[in-house]
Formats: sequence, C-alpha cells, structure tokens
Amino acid sequence: MTDRGWLTRNVRVLSAVSFLQDAASELLYPLLPIYLTAVLGAPPSVVGAIEGAAEGAASITKVAVGPLGDRFAKRPLIATGYGMAALGKAIIAVAGAWPGVLAGRVVDRLGKGVRGAPRDALLVEGVDAAARGRVFGFHRAMDTLGAVVGPLLGLAGYELLDHRIPPLLYIAIVPAVLSVLLVALVRENRRVGPRPERQPVLAGLRDLPRRYWRVTAVVVGFGVVNFPDALLLLRLNEIGFGVVGVILAYVGYNLVYAVGSFPAGVLADRLPRPAVFGFGLVFFAVGYIGLGLTTNTVAACALIAMYGLFTAFTDGVGKAWVSSLVGADRQASAQGVFQGASGLAVLAAGLWAGLLWGADGRLPLLISGVVGGLFAIALLMPWVVRRAG
Repeated sequence: MTDRGWLTRNVRVLSAVSFLQDAASELLYPLLPIYLTAVLGAPPSVVGAIEGAAEGAASITKVAVGPLGDRFAKRPLIATGYGMAALGKAIIAVAGAWPGVLAGRVVDRLGKGVRGAPRDALLVEGVDAAARGRVFGFHRAMDTLGAVVGPLLGLAGYELLDHRIPPLLYIAIVPAVLSVLLVALVRENRRVGPRPERQPVLAGLRDLPRRYWRVTAVVVGFGVVNFPDALLLLRLNEIGFGVVGVILAYVGYNLVYAVGSFPAGVLADRLPRPAVFGFGLVFFAVGYIGLGLTTNTVAACALIAMYGLFTAFTDGVGKAWVSSLVGADRQASAQGVFQGASGLAVLAAGLWAGLLWGADGRLPLLISGVVGGLFAIALLMPWVVRRAG
C-alpha cells in the first residue's frame, strides 16, 4: 500500500459527513443548557437528565447495532443513523418545552448509536491493519474540526441574532441534512460467496478473541474515571470563566483535539498502540490533576489544551487498536461493543463525579487524575521495559 493508499474514497467521504454532522451538533451543544434553562424554564437537573438519557441511549444502541453491521449492508445503517440525527435536530428546533428537547436529543443520539460501528467498520474496509491509525486519526481530525467550526458559528449567530437562540436551532438542521445526502457517495463492496447461516444477532460476540475482551476491559475500566466534558466546563465556570469564555475554551479544546488526532494516528501506526494510548492517559492525568488544583484562568486554558491532547491520543487510537484485534467479518461487532461499553463507563463516571462534586469539583478531578496516571503507567511500562532491554 502506498503512503496515500489508506486515504480511500470512503475515508474522504465519511470524514466530510462527520465534519458536517459534528458542526451541526456542536453548534447546539454549548447553547442547549442556556436554551433549556433561560428560554424553556427547565431546572438544571433536567439538563443533566436529558444528556444522561441521550448518551445512555447511544451507548446501548451501539452494542446492539454493531453485530447488524457484520450481517447486513453497512451503508443503509449509516444513512439511517445520520438521518435520525438530522431528525433529532429538527425536533429540538420545533420543541416548545423541555420534553420535546429530550425527545430530540434521544433521537439524535440513537442515530449516533446506529451509525457509529458500521461507519467505523467501513472506514477500514480494504485498508491494511498497519495504516488504520492514520485512517481513524484523519477521520477524528475532520470530525473534531466540525466541533471547532460549529460552536464558532453558534457564537457568531448568537451575537448577530441579538442573543436569540431559537433561530440557531433551525440553522443547525442545514449541515445535518447535507451530511445525510453525502452518504450516497459512500461505496460498499458486495458480499461474495454464500450468505452466512442466519444466527441470533448477538451470536457473533462469542467469536471475538480473548485479547479483544482484555483490551476492551482495560479501556472501559479507565472510562469509569473519565467523566463527561460538561463537568469540566462547569469547573471552568467555577474558576471564573463566563459563558463566552467557556465556549471559547471548548473551541480551543476541540482545536487541539482536531490538530493532534492525525499525528497521533501516524504515531499509532509506528509505535505499539497501547503505548500511544498510554501517552494520552499521561495528558489526561496532568489535565485533571491540574484543573483540580488551579484557580488561575490562564493555567486552566493550558490544561484544557492538555486535555485535548488526551482525546487526540486515545479516541482514534483506541478504535485502531481494537480494529487490529479482529478480522474483517467482525469489525462492526467489535467497534459496537467497544464504543458502547466505553460510553456507559463514562456515564457511570458522570454519576459518581456528580455526587462528589461539591462546591468546586476538586475531589473527583484529583481522584480521576491519579487513577488515570496509574493506567498510563500500566500501559507504558511494558514498552519502556522493551526499549530499555
């Protein structure tokens, strides 16, 4: 395979699809809490409940849909998932009360659960295992670039429209619909040979190798201390960031994540992927411990950037790591279980961190930072020992 052989048509098209969909989603994300509380009159507890229900639905759906992507055509599942995301944004736009926003968010995130595993399986179709770090790194970079553009568009629109949020909800539908239309350009190879014998949908999970389950257990175990980003944004607000400052810090985080994703993917194709993932956990530990200790806004900006490097070194790298552990006929199943279980672990982290948050969130940040550092040592130590020997 040539240096650019990994940049297939599907990688380019699906990266563009993810860019548009994420721009639409992240245009809304920083504004929804304000819209729910200030416009619709929902209490803060409802904001947390809506996000918890939405992300929980996405995680469970990923586990269930993954095996379907190994049995049936993947492109229809991908189109359905992105279509549900666009529909969810339309429901939010017309909602006149918070239950409507809840319905829209759940439909949107269910769409994410439907599309994620089959999309990631199609991304690596026909790509050597040694180049998959670059594939996922490029895809995550484009996806996260949308997460940079979206909040900036939302912030600009918020100012231009005299701080009126409802018109922005309709604007977000446009890139979401465009992303669905782009899926038509995706190509999927037809299955050759006899159709496999019909089995229960989850039967394929039994065929996933033991090493896959070991890696998934490690990553999910770490996920229990990796609580949702919304709590980090809350910590920034407690440190002294205003609404605009929090949004700009979130944009900065996504910018670092976008810029770092492809280099991290390249590194994951040259070094052992557990070690590259371990480097990411070092950034996590420094970011969390630092945010737990500092009250300085400049230091907090640097630490949020450090957290962006953590995501860059773990998100696409983790998918590439898992992808290399299973055959082509189990890619969607492997990604579905891995991503779904990881998402549920993050939800569990949000629950315990929220209970221990108190007045300033220092305790859960410090606990997670220390535990993340221990995971980093465990993943890096074998690589360090081999290099020293």
